[in-house]
Amino acid sequence: MGEVSRGGAAAPATLPDLPGLRVVVAGAGTAGASAARFLAAHGAVVTVADGRPASGAALADAGVAVVSVDAAVADLRADLLVVSPGFRPDSPLVLAARAARIPIWGEVELAWRVDASGLLGPRRTWVVITGTNGKTTTTSMVEAIVEASPHTVAACGNIGLPVLDALTRTPRVEILAVEMSSFQLHWAPSVVPDAGVVLNIAEDHLDWHGSMDAYVTAKVGALRGPIAVVGADDPVAGALSATTPGARTIGVRVGAPIGDDIGVEAGVLTDRAFTAPGESPRTILPIDDIRPAGPSGIVDAAAAAALCLAVGVDIDAVAVGLAGFVPGRHRGETVATLDGVAFVDDSKATNPHAAHASIDAHERVVLVAGGLLKGAAVDDLFAATADRLAGVVAIGTDRELVASAIARHAPAIPTVTLFTGDDGRVTATPLAPPAVDGLATAPSDGVEAARAAARSAHEADTRRSDEAPAADRVMDAALVAAWSMIESDRAAGGRPDAVLLAPAAASLDMFAGYGVRGDSFARAAVAIGATPAGPSDSSVRR
Repeated sequence: MGEVSRGGAAAPATLPDLPGLRVVVAGAGTAGASAARFLAAHGAVVTVADGRPASGAALADAGVAVVSVDAAVADLRADLLVVSPGFRPDSPLVLAARAARIPIWGEVELAWRVDASGLLGPRRTWVVITGTNGKTTTTSMVEAIVEASPHTVAACGNIGLPVLDALTRTPRVEILAVEMSSFQLHWAPSVVPDAGVVLNIAEDHLDWHGSMDAYVTAKVGALRGPIAVVGADDPVAGALSATTPGARTIGVRVGAPIGDDIGVEAGVLTDRAFTAPGESPRTILPIDDIRPAGPSGIVDAAAAAALCLAVGVDIDAVAVGLAGFVPGRHRGETVATLDGVAFVDDSKATNPHAAHASIDAHERVVLVAGGLLKGAAVDDLFAATADRLAGVVAIGTDRELVASAIARHAPAIPTVTLFTGDDGRVTATPLAPPAVDGLATAPSDGVEAARAAARSAHEADTRRSDEAPAADRVMDAALVAAWSMIESDRAAGGRPDAVLLAPAAASLDMFAGYGVRGDSFARAAVAIGATPAGPSDSSVRR
């Protein structure tokens, strides 16, 4: 098996002596608490700025003082400010630190400097994964691949485990698979990964960054190392390249590899990037063995393969790791089946870009969408995927925005909006678009299918006598309506393969999180007679 390699020396980023260092940590969440505990354990004098009452009790055992953010701003005495990802560059505490010329690091920047300093032994191998969508899946794939090799690995960063906690794990971690959000990249300017990837870039978090240019600039931080991997099919990411002179840029794509790319040839994921001079392209595994299925899953797998090959993991481990990989919950997860139709929970598809990729993984679906769009437009989503949609059930606060976009761009698609009224009952309203010429399915058929779906949802909810939460009642009615659309599409000669929850929106208007939304979808599928999926059916495969 190959040896783990690092592309070069650590970036010239120093770590000050920690004993006696006065550090303010902004935020007592997972990342902030990890930083505070680590620093305190190494002799720093740590104050955490956080307004939540429970924060002090949680950190009391570490000898860390907790004050409000306002108090920290009013009396900022520190040698270093460590900010959690949620703190924007224009937040009062950050502005106060800048005015006082206090260095500002994110928790990943701190971890990088700790690792590079040798405080915890020889520097680890860092691979950094970012993108608007697909970060967690790709990071998890990297972890699965390295676990199939002789090397030790930790998936960390934005995925949940703080990088500092990964650095202090026993047994010692050799390879860090670091998922990084744009926020974390902004606050980690010294990180130079041994290999990094930008999977894709679509408008997101512009309120935090201030502009699309600033958002892209943050993402490009993943490409500062000797191997820069980009999603070649994405119009923004595909135009990026390594930022270090002499570094390599490698594309990953759904189609055939071009030059030093990893892509698909004859249905097989193929490596042309890491072959020896004169060596033939190397096959990795058939794309039918990649989960989640579809273009986004293939690109994620190609990116994970590129990162692992870049740092010396053997190609056999890449094949084994990807073949055995099972996506995390609520990420293209098949939760039930009924009469040959899969019920697919992609509740993590919380923006239009992710929903588009989810729809593209199927031939024809009834889509359950809606929630909090947070200003995101869905016009392009429905214009681009109309030929794959057998129907749409729109739920949540922004359901009418979803319905309006469909009426403008794909009026033939049967569409129903659902919400609960003051009496707690679910109201189902079919979209009635104007006639449109030249479509495979006549608008009148679509209207009738929408009306039938709305009637089915209304009748099913009317028969209920339980006291289920309003959100669950809406989801139950949504799947009754969706199944009615499946039957109407089949009667018209269609061949739908899935009822797909890919909301393109956040969940907090109705649910406590995207996971709770996905669980509600799974229960609703079983409630209409679908068979729950077993462990081997936990992701979409075609």
